[in-house]
Amino acid sequence: MSVSLSKGGRVSLSKEAPGLKNIIVGLGWDANATDTGAEFDLDASVFLVGTDGKVLTDSHFIFYNNATSPCGAIVHQGDNRTGEGDGDDEVIEIDLDKVDAAVDKIIFTVTIDEAESRNQNFGQVNNALIRILNKDGGSVITQYELDEDYSSETAINFGELYRKNGSWNFKAVGAGFNDGLAGFCKTYGVSV
Repeated sequence: MSVSLSKGGRVSLSKEAPGLKNIIVGLGWDANATDTGAEFDLDASVFLVGTDGKVLTDSHFIFYNNATSPCGAIVHQGDNRTGEGDGDDEVIEIDLDKVDAAVDKIIFTVTIDEAESRNQNFGQVNNALIRILNKDGGSVITQYELDEDYSSETAINFGELYRKNGSWNFKAVGAGFNDGLAGFCKTYGVSV
């Protein structure tokens, strides 16, 4: 049975799925009927940060143009440019045992490509969620659905995996920002 989280909620993946090795992180959304004159293109990105809250190196910023982490444990499965259809719009696969020991947190963000020029924001996005599945069998371990009105935000920190006492945990963050992907890169120390 999966655990549904609210903003700020936490769950121990090790307790919910003992022996967990490989996970799938699915991110999904639907653009609403608001006509902005342009298609919505949302992009999932992953920041692998150390205890200082900064990426270990620029290569530890994972997205559709840098799809695999240096340790090979984290693989972005590609850019969905429309978000159409059912299921997860973008997917990240993670082999938890292979994650670099220096990684303290794995942060999952979603940004709207060209949001400012297209006059788009997350208030125009429905059914946004992040979910974590056990790759072995496909069962959903936990999920978090954004339920706030992000009517001016162009970037969202959906959630983060973090290590605590040798086990992996997930926190539903749901924090919105106005400065897109560049803001996340600055926050987490990625050279742009």
